[in-house]
Amino acid sequence: MNDEIDATPGPHILVVDDEPHLCELLAYRLEHHGYRVSTELSARGALEAIEQTSIDAMILDLRLDDADGLEVLSEVLKRSPDVPVVILTAHGTIETAVEAIQRGAYGFLTKPFQDYELLQKLAHAVESGRLKREVAGLRRIMGDASNDSRLLGTSEAIAAVRERIARVAPADATVLLLGESGTGKELAARSIHALSPRKAKPFIAVNCGALPAELLESELFGHVKGAFTGASRDKEGLFAAARGGTLLLDEIGEAPHAVQVKLLRVLQEKRFTKVGSSAEEEVDVRIVAATNRELRAEVSAGRFREDLFYRLHVVPILMPPLRERKDDIPLLAELFLRRAAARYNLAEPHLSPEALSVLLAHSWPGNVRELANVMEGVILLCQDKRIRPQEIKAILSPPARPPGSGPVSERTAQAEPPPAEPEPPSARWASGVGEPDAPLPPLRAARDSFERAYLVEALRRAGGNVSAAAKLAGRNRTDFHDLLRKHGLSGSDFKA
Repeated sequence: MNDEIDATPGPHILVVDDEPHLCELLAYRLEHHGYRVSTELSARGALEAIEQTSIDAMILDLRLDDADGLEVLSEVLKRSPDVPVVILTAHGTIETAVEAIQRGAYGFLTKPFQDYELLQKLAHAVESGRLKREVAGLRRIMGDASNDSRLLGTSEAIAAVRERIARVAPADATVLLLGESGTGKELAARSIHALSPRKAKPFIAVNCGALPAELLESELFGHVKGAFTGASRDKEGLFAAARGGTLLLDEIGEAPHAVQVKLLRVLQEKRFTKVGSSAEEEVDVRIVAATNRELRAEVSAGRFREDLFYRLHVVPILMPPLRERKDDIPLLAELFLRRAAARYNLAEPHLSPEALSVLLAHSWPGNVRELANVMEGVILLCQDKRIRPQEIKAILSPPARPPGSGPVSERTAQAEPPPAEPEPPSARWASGVGEPDAPLPPLRAARDSFERAYLVEALRRAGGNVSAAAKLAGRNRTDFHDLLRKHGLSGSDFKA
């Protein structure tokens, strides 16, 4: 090789061109901007180089003395598929550019070129290659990244969680998953199940805070006919449905006292009784519990049984918030973009370095769940294959009020969607801020007012993009358009 690879930090670029003067010029320019550069004058030397050392990106001339550049490109990608290749040529045509891209080239530059063009293209290529290598590394560690039971990430924090899961999964011990909402507690529970001897049996999750006490007890343990009004037949509960498998008790801190008592008996004696029955039944279920509450504080306040806490707290696993594992953000963002692109049958865009900086600077109060939702919204707003900072910010910080509505703080802008007309009493009542003595509107009027206010807010958050607003609302685009027509709304009224 013509240049020795030094130990200075910076991405390693391989320049392949049969003109020595151009190689020297490119090496000088790139080294000035912090890159490490090696040069080769032939296709044979280039292929030997990628076998001998790690390359972050390649600049490849399309016309070499000993080979056709497109053939070299194919061979490079066959040997090192994660290396982004920027094609450089003085004979650029649209057809050649298209063929190079079709064969896998990252980009295409025509001589003569400006320094800023080369540097910008190279910076994006290096970042793209880094993300590809991270994805490949994660797949080697975790297997198929499309599997929803996988905890994604390469940071030390999430690696420690995976290691603990791998240790406890084969045993049948009760696991308590702790952490903020959106940190992946259910994914951790699924990973525990997938790595356990119970993996061939059912995995069932129930949110203990989503159901009233009587209904939750019946859902968990089942009931007999006549146990309560409406119990017209016997019903098996989730403990019976999960027999032999794993039951995730999500938001266990919100379980009512009566349910806590029965759960304690299940953990202590592996037995339960259906609602309205006196006959005990044996249970063969592994319990994994999850909560975003501080259970010790709940015990001190008398809201959670101390004995149940210690029964659940056999193996605690703390899920780290995303702000403490920011090294994972580029990889997670890339994976979520791929999933969203596949879901909506869209071309897969890539994050610009500036957009990635916006993601890294955000505090992510909603954690991984928030990042996934942001990436899904961004892909609907993206105008081309490159995601820019403003498209990230459009989701993280919804557009301000329409002109003429006066200044407003970010918090107020997020909390108060601007009504297109004075809010009727029914809307104030539906939103819970009506006067106690105000006339009660008809149910239909209250429902319509709430529906219209909801549509206005969805459009405002999506910046007038109807597809993005429909996704935020959980409706398909056709139904959403019908709702907009019903209320006389248009997405164009909300575009900045």
